[in-house]
Amino acid sequence: MKRIGKQTVRLSEGVTILSAASTVGPKEAEGPLGKYFDQKTEDSFFGEKSWELAESKFVEKNMRLAVQKANLKSEDIDYILCGDLLNQCTGSTFGIKNLDIPFFGLFGACSTMGESMSLGAMLIDGGFANHVLTGASSHFCAAEKQFRFPLPLGTQRPPTSTWTVTGDGAVVLARKGDGPKIVEITTGKIVDMGVADVNNMGAAMAPAAAALLKAHFEDTGRTPQDYDAIATGDLGTIGRELVVELLGKEGYLLDNRYTDCGIEIFDAEKQDTHAGGSGCACSAVTFCAYFYPKLLSGKIEKMLFIPTGALMSTTSSQQGQSIPGIAHGLVIEGCRKGAEEC
Repeated sequence: MKRIGKQTVRLSEGVTILSAASTVGPKEAEGPLGKYFDQKTEDSFFGEKSWELAESKFVEKNMRLAVQKANLKSEDIDYILCGDLLNQCTGSTFGIKNLDIPFFGLFGACSTMGESMSLGAMLIDGGFANHVLTGASSHFCAAEKQFRFPLPLGTQRPPTSTWTVTGDGAVVLARKGDGPKIVEITTGKIVDMGVADVNNMGAAMAPAAAALLKAHFEDTGRTPQDYDAIATGDLGTIGRELVVELLGKEGYLLDNRYTDCGIEIFDAEKQDTHAGGSGCACSAVTFCAYFYPKLLSGKIEKMLFIPTGALMSTTSSQQGQSIPGIAHGLVIEGCRKGAEEC
């Protein structure tokens, strides 16, 4: 059995993250991580007629780049696993339809990068694939129009709101090869604490992140101090504070090695993003552009990566239902001696 505890599995051999690629919009490019992204667009339309078509272009361009960076061709990829926030995940399906690769479409909301990497690693560890392309995308303008208010209305955003990241992050997972390795996976449960405010994603998702962390530590017998870095997905400043508080009540101290991708990607004051970043692409592009190179160089030897998601829909929100949260965790081991001897 590969299971350890109730929610965690340990892979037989580490699954290599062979490459990582990130493509973002202009606001993300202007943020603190701007210099790390592979591709940056001049505007949110990316040369298309709609924001939704632009998101699909982000997906296609970035997925192709991830394969190219792995020194592979499309025919070398056994499966694509990806998803987004648009209805029926059309951002992903229209983006990868011309790649001619078997496809599993996923919806884990903003946790999709964690979900796709987890399932991709399991496919490889189970002997069903040699190379799997995984990723996630989102678009600020398209998400605001779908879940909140069309941008031309100029609706005031409350301080608790987060800014949906525009972009796509993708990685190529491999059975063999050099690179950081996924060694364990902790799959989250849905947690619903009754938060119904679509402008407070951090509060909606934080309990799921805290529950995932607690389950992971109980399954493995580890503590937060056993990791060089712990990064949740899209909680922002408010969500991170809640996770620290919730874990503290369980006896786990989260110190400065714990951060959130929604905090890292924007400068909240200079860019007026309020509580930080969110969206499927938030954890995806932050991991690919910022954390992956640190794992590759050996600056991070062991990381716990936990994308988080708010499992709402336009219908559930309009009907006043609460927002269930989910989180998916991966233990990733970096290259201890640097990229040349990974």
